[in-house]
Amino acid sequence: MSASLPFMTRSLLLLSTAYLAATAAAAMGPWQANEDPCGAEVACTLGERSYHVMEPDGWNGVSPLPVLLHFHGWSRTGKHAQRSDRVGASAKRRGVLLVTPNGRGKSWNFWAASTEDVPFADAVLEDVARRYPVDAARIFVSGYSYGSAMAWRYVCHSGDGIAALLAVAGSIDQSETCPEAPAEVRHVHGLADTVMDFPMGQGGDRTYPVALWRRQLGCPRNGAVRGDWQARSFLTLSRTDWGCDRGTVVLDLHPGGHFIPHGWIGRQLDELLGLTPSYP
Repeated sequence: MSASLPFMTRSLLLLSTAYLAATAAAAMGPWQANEDPCGAEVACTLGERSYHVMEPDGWNGVSPLPVLLHFHGWSRTGKHAQRSDRVGASAKRRGVLLVTPNGRGKSWNFWAASTEDVPFADAVLEDVARRYPVDAARIFVSGYSYGSAMAWRYVCHSGDGIAALLAVAGSIDQSETCPEAPAEVRHVHGLADTVMDFPMGQGGDRTYPVALWRRQLGCPRNGAVRGDWQARSFLTLSRTDWGCDRGTVVLDLHPGGHFIPHGWIGRQLDELLGLTPSYP
């Protein structure tokens, strides 16, 4: 990474380095060095708000961790995502620290750039970096439904240090212009979704769900059709991707409705981390 790293990413690197030094000196686990231990069922507090964190399987307590910041769906909390095989177990099995903020009123304000939820998520990542050794080059942001729209909103305004957006069945208005962007965008949507309706483009353009990022990242008009793939035999996903001037955009479509496809988040993490694709 270059010397012009975004401020948040530089801060995460510095905080993680400081954490590693303190851990080596004191030979402590991550929670022993904090006055307000949290994790598992105990939420980490940030003022009036909170988030949950779940360590991956087999972590040695010292090695820098990739992070998946996941925004839960409407009427849910961070605990629901951590208990989900399609989110929590997928991160845990792949050596990824799962961080799940709690939205006010079990929802998110993603409708406008002025939302307080963007600085809240920034504060969550900064707090996580004080508690854990974070691999700042591998910070991923995901979300489902309203949480997916919040993930879009977050990386639109604080995405320059984010390695990838993993969005499931939710987005912001494709006509918006974003001041920031992640290095890679991966979005999945069901063609029969009637909750967060499939955003069909003019003339039946099925690539419109990622029109904002294709424009933002300088993508060519036509993407590369990669064909069908499956994590489970009962659901086929069709992939198109774009190699762009300033990043990569991947779009997976399926014939179903409003849900997180089995194995989708795990598959994206496998590809991003250079692991052999597996299920679950």
